[in-house]
Amino acid sequence: MRARTRTARKTVVLAAVAALGAGLLAGCAEDSDGGSSNEGDGNTEGKTTLTVGTFGVFGYKQAGLYDEYMKQNPDIVIKENVTTKTSVYWPKTLTRLQAGSGTDDIQAIEIGNVTEAVQTQGDKFVDLGKEVDKSQWLDWKNQQATTKDGKLIGLGTDIGPMAICYRKDLFEKAGLETDRTKLAEQWKGDWSKYVDVGKEYMKKAPKGTKYVDSASSVYNAALGGATERYYDKDGNAIWEKSTGVKDSWDAAMSVATSDMSAKLKQFEAPWDQGYAKGSFATVACPAWMIGYIQEKSGEAGKGKWDVAAAPTAANWGGAFIGVPTASKHQKEAIALAKWLTAPEQQAKVFAKQASFPSTPSAYPTLKPSPDTTAYFSDAPLTQIFSDSAKTIPVQHFGTKDQPIGTAIADIGIVQVEQKGKSPEEGWEAASKEIKDVLGQ
Repeated sequence: MRARTRTARKTVVLAAVAALGAGLLAGCAEDSDGGSSNEGDGNTEGKTTLTVGTFGVFGYKQAGLYDEYMKQNPDIVIKENVTTKTSVYWPKTLTRLQAGSGTDDIQAIEIGNVTEAVQTQGDKFVDLGKEVDKSQWLDWKNQQATTKDGKLIGLGTDIGPMAICYRKDLFEKAGLETDRTKLAEQWKGDWSKYVDVGKEYMKKAPKGTKYVDSASSVYNAALGGATERYYDKDGNAIWEKSTGVKDSWDAAMSVATSDMSAKLKQFEAPWDQGYAKGSFATVACPAWMIGYIQEKSGEAGKGKWDVAAAPTAANWGGAFIGVPTASKHQKEAIALAKWLTAPEQQAKVFAKQASFPSTPSAYPTLKPSPDTTAYFSDAPLTQIFSDSAKTIPVQHFGTKDQPIGTAIADIGIVQVEQKGKSPEEGWEAASKEIKDVLGQ
């Protein structure tokens, strides 16, 4: 999943605690490569070896799915090839797809790369739409991996439905509403209302605390629920006139030009310390971040955190798995891909990794661990994230989504939040970088 933007990220490798207690957004990664394999009983003679290429931690091995599949299919051996850094994984995969050789039998595709895969590599993947009942997956998830001629190149794995995690003890000290349902109503429908709650919080903020971790966090969360991002459905760059970008930028600027932000970069050490110290009262949190908060806030945060619905249904992160046409074992790879992404298996990965399923029929079976539920004040976590998942709008991604998002969050917003520049100067700096990237 995604760290500072929905497309540029760092690895979030979390300790596996219980269900919803160890999440990561598939694809967030550090700099090293590694590999893992499941060799069954060690005797591979006469068996078909299927390779699965992934980035980050998908949870298939951790949840025991490879072992389970090999037990059910004794003629199959599964080997997982992991490249932990997305920026290494995807260029390497592209090169092999273009060469028509060297690919794994199953290749993972991160949401930030799926548009490029659809638009430029569609003919290099098997049409899995002919192999599955597509209604098992969220419609917007299928659309992200579908070519213009209707070919489905990847089956959805996890998604990142959004909520707001908040410190109810800090809210109480600031004299604000603490009930999750009533609080969600206060900011329902508009991220600017979420910012308005922040203005009220800062009037009586407990000493040493801020309302939100960063302005970039607000920008990315708001954009995650926008119908317009950086590209239109035809692949044209519309970032300069996108209403989603404008509204998200405006919300972020309201934060960046106020005293609401702790000015912390997500997934860096000071941010982690901010959780432990209780430095900020709210954070936009997709399902996978629940485990991160629980880990970084520690025992001292138990019962102090709560979860409310986000202002709008939004998504942060997710991935797919596809079968390259270069696979020498297409039939077997298709069967494995279908099995790994079936609702039953997605529920098992959720139980181990907190990766939220893209298959709605799995939602009634999802059960957070008692420890996690207690940590977040008995919030109905599955219901909150399920409700968000079902109403996330279809979003169109483009081939340069990642650098555009990075320019806005890491250049434009940082100029204002960290360096005291005006919103106009911040936007100008981001725009210059984006135009350079797009060759304009």
